[in-house]
Amino acid sequence: MTGPRYTPLVQSLPATVPFVGPETQERTRGTPFAARLGANENIFGPSPRAVEAMAQAAAEIWKYGDAENHDLRRALAAEHGVAMENIVVGEGIDGLLGYLVRLLVAPGDAVVTSEGAYPTFNYHVAGFGGVLHKVPYREDHEDIAALFARAAEVDAKIVYLANPDNPMGSWHRGADIAAALDGLPEGCLLLLDEAYVECAPEGTAAPIRADDARVIRMRTFSKAYAMAGARVGYALGHPDLIAAFHKVRNHFGMNRAAQAGALAAVQDRAWLAHVVAQIDGARRRLGEIAAANGLTALPSATNFVAIDCGADGAFAKRVLEALVARGVFVRMPLAEPQNRCIRVSCGPEAEMAAFAEALPAALAIARGG
Repeated sequence: MTGPRYTPLVQSLPATVPFVGPETQERTRGTPFAARLGANENIFGPSPRAVEAMAQAAAEIWKYGDAENHDLRRALAAEHGVAMENIVVGEGIDGLLGYLVRLLVAPGDAVVTSEGAYPTFNYHVAGFGGVLHKVPYREDHEDIAALFARAAEVDAKIVYLANPDNPMGSWHRGADIAAALDGLPEGCLLLLDEAYVECAPEGTAAPIRADDARVIRMRTFSKAYAMAGARVGYALGHPDLIAAFHKVRNHFGMNRAAQAGALAAVQDRAWLAHVVAQIDGARRRLGEIAAANGLTALPSATNFVAIDCGADGAFAKRVLEALVARGVFVRMPLAEPQNRCIRVSCGPEAEMAAFAEALPAALAIARGG
C-alpha cells in the first residue's frame, strides 16, 4: 500500500501549529475557562450594526461572497483616503501573510523578523522554504535599525515589523518608522503589521503613502473591531503588489456574512471609539491588578498588557500554568527575556475580576508557597 508522495519540504516540517487554541485546552481540562484572556480577542464585542448585518447576510449564505470584496474595499479606500487598487482583503492578517510569503519567498530566500515576534508569520515562511533570520528585541521593542541591518546582511526579501508589537504591547512612533525607511535595503519589502493600531496613541500609524513600493501595511477586524471569528483582514500597498495577490489568493475565501459585518463595522465609528475607550480602561485596571501583586504592567498600545512577573521564563510559566488551572486563560511570550512576562487580554470587569482573584494564588504556587 502506498500513500501520498509528500514534497521534501513538507516532510521536513513538524506537524504543529503556532498556537494551541483555548478550545483545545478546554477539552484537555474537561471544563471551560472562566476568563478567556489569552488570545487577544476583543471581549467587548463587535458593533451591534455589524452583528445585525451578519444576521441578515446569513439568510443569503447560500451565495458565494463577492470575489472582489468590492463594497468593503470601497469603504476601506474611503476610510484611508486611497484608491481601491491599493487594498486587498483576505482571511485575516494570517491569510494575507501566507499569500505574501507565497508571492515573494522561494526555498532558501532570506526573511528577517524579531526573536519572539508573531509566530504565525514564521510558520508561513517555513511552509514555503524560506530561511528566517532573527534579531533580539531592544528594551522590549522590536529594533528597527537592527532588523534593517540584518536584512542588508542576508539580502532579505521581507522584513517583518509589528507596530504596535505582539507580544509586548510596545510601539514606535509612526514618524520614526517612516524616517527609518531610508535604511531599508534595496529590493526588500517592509511588512508592517498594524493589527493593533486602532488601540494605539495618536501618531502610532506610520505616515507612509499607500503607493510606496517599499512597504505593505496589514490591518485586521479581529482586534479593535472585535470580529476575530469572522476572519477579515486587509492590506494597503502599491497597486502592482496588490494586483499580484490576485494570482494566488482564494478568490472565494471571504464569506458573505463576514463581508457584510466588516462593512458595517468600518462605518460605525462611534462603536469603535466606544470600544477603544473600554480597552484603555481595562489596560489601567490590569496595571492596578499587577501593582497590587507586586508586579509591573508594561506600557501597552494594544488590547492586551504584558505583565512582568519579576523573575525568569520558568517562573512566568509556573504563574501561567497556575492561572490556567484556575480557569483563567492567558499566554506568555516565547523568547528570552520577554518570557519573564505573562500576556493578559483586556476585557470587561467580570473577566478582570476573575484574573484579579486568581493571580495571588497563582503567584504563591509559582513561588512554592
